[in-house]
Parts: sequence; C-alpha cells; structure tokens
Amino acid sequence: MRYFVTGAAGFIGSHFVRELMSGAYGVEPTGVTVYDKLTYAGNLENLASVSSDPRFTFVQGDICDGPLLDTVLPGHDVVVNFAAETHVDRSIHGPQDFVVTNVVGTQTLLDACLRHGIPRTVHIGTDEVYGSIDEGSWDENEPLQPNSPYSAAKAAAELLVRAYFVTYGLNVSSTRCSNNYGPYQFPEKVIPLFVTNLIDGGKVPLYGDGMNVRDWLHVDDHCRGIALVVAKGAPGESYNIGGGLELNNRELTERVLAEMGADWDSVQPVEDRKGHDRRYSVNDGKLRALGYAPQHKFEDGLAETVAWYRGNEAWWRPLKAKAAIPPR
Repeated sequence: MRYFVTGAAGFIGSHFVRELMSGAYGVEPTGVTVYDKLTYAGNLENLASVSSDPRFTFVQGDICDGPLLDTVLPGHDVVVNFAAETHVDRSIHGPQDFVVTNVVGTQTLLDACLRHGIPRTVHIGTDEVYGSIDEGSWDENEPLQPNSPYSAAKAAAELLVRAYFVTYGLNVSSTRCSNNYGPYQFPEKVIPLFVTNLIDGGKVPLYGDGMNVRDWLHVDDHCRGIALVVAKGAPGESYNIGGGLELNNRELTERVLAEMGADWDSVQPVEDRKGHDRRYSVNDGKLRALGYAPQHKFEDGLAETVAWYRGNEAWWRPLKAKAAIPPR
C-alpha cells in the first residue's frame, strides 16, 4: 500500500505519518509520500525520525498545483488530505488564503484523485463546520452552519467531498475532529501558546469570559481514528472523532497553570474573538461502532505535552515569531 499524505509536515499529519510508518495502525506501507507546501506551520523537523526510511519520499508542493499532482500522485493507493489553513484568528484576519487552500485546494486534489483512479481518499475536517451548540452533541447528520472564515472554508471542502462521491463515485470519506493537542503542535494554538508563554515567564491570553467550551482530543487518538476511517469508513460518509472531555476555556487555563506551577496572576484577559463559537460537542458513536475509543486521559496527555515543550525548546523557539499574526 502506497500512501500519499498532504500537509504532513504539520502537527497532525506528521504524527499520522510517524505512526503509520511504525506499523501502529496494523498496516505496513510500502511507500509514504509526504506532499507539503511548507507554509509557516510546516516543519520538516516533525518528520526527522522517518525521513531516512527508504519508504519515505518528500515532495514540496501546493495542493492547488494540479500539474504537479499529476506528476507525483499516480501509483498511490491511499490519499489522506491534511493540507489546510487552520488557525481561526488568521482566517478572521485574512480569509482569502483559507478559501484558496481549503476549498480550491481540496477540489484540485479530489480532481487529481479522480483522474488517476486513487482507490481510497480520506479528507480531514473539523467539528467547527457545525457552528455552535448550546446543549447535546452533534452527530454527522446535523446541518453545517460554520461561523468563521476558517470553518466556512472547511465546510465548503466537505461539500465538495460529498459531491465527488455522489457525482463521480470517488471512494472518499471525511472526518470531523474536536480540538487537538499534543507534542509538535505549532505554538499559535492555545495549549502550546500558553505553555511556551509560561516557560518564558509571560502571561496567557484568555478570550472574553473564558466560558467557551471545547472537547479535547489527543493527536494520537485523532490519528488512530483517521486510520480506522481509512480502513473501514464507508464511501461518502463523514465521521466525528472526539476526545470525550469538554472543558471551558477557564477550566483549560486552570489545568495548564497547575501543570506549569503558575497561578491566575499569569492570566491576561483579552477582548473576545469575533464570532467566537460558544460550545462544540461531537457524538462519535458512528466511529466507535467501527472500534474507536480514545486512549489518552487528558491529565496524562497534558502532562506529557507540557514535558515535551519543556524538553524541546530548540524546536519551538524559532517558531514563536512565526506564530504572531501579521498586521492586516
């Protein structure tokens, strides 16, 4: 089995590739091609542990580049699409890059998969496509009601995924994950941002009243869920992937502070994000019926993540400047 994994120099995609090549998902790939544009969040150091494996190939490329995809895609058995612009704040600041990469890029990749007869494709999405929910949990049949330019672009990508299944018969499924955390996450995201700020003796920004709720999913659990969808997911279907722990942002902040040995004096309240969704919650029973269950307890995963950032300053320090959102 030859895998073609887009956006795999980033946080989640690189974890998937490292685990895939270790045999953790019960398959032994004969080849893995990582295809990544290497934007500010792409980092080949994330793949250093597998880069010397003879099965590994890296191609620097944009998923909007159809001619390049025509050159490098043929002969692969599975495509997993992680390539995306993902940071909500950046999407509010500059939506166009999100539409180009997440919508046009997805369409270009799906077209290439169709042209070259790729047997299996999985598109990686987000629970943010549902919008905000006051009570209960979304299942996959809920309407998509995105509220940020990021989530709107991801919802559009998912609609294209559905269209390529229905119209062309492409064997493609999609996933919708909750908030990820773990080692190698780019330091613009909330947990590594808080941890690295606190390591440097700085403060952590807390949006609004801090009562926005998210479900937290360890990156390893997420990637095992993706591997399960690759192997057992039905064509044309979407699958929620959750971590099973909902925390509001104040609770998350308290847990990070406690793990770092800091107190509430290290918190800096800031103006709320525009269009800030109040609560996300996914029902992942559909994937659990295929055998999925998260294995990482949040307290253990958070401790492991904090320890990783403490021990890998050489990895994240050069990235901190890139994490700042430039003026519009």
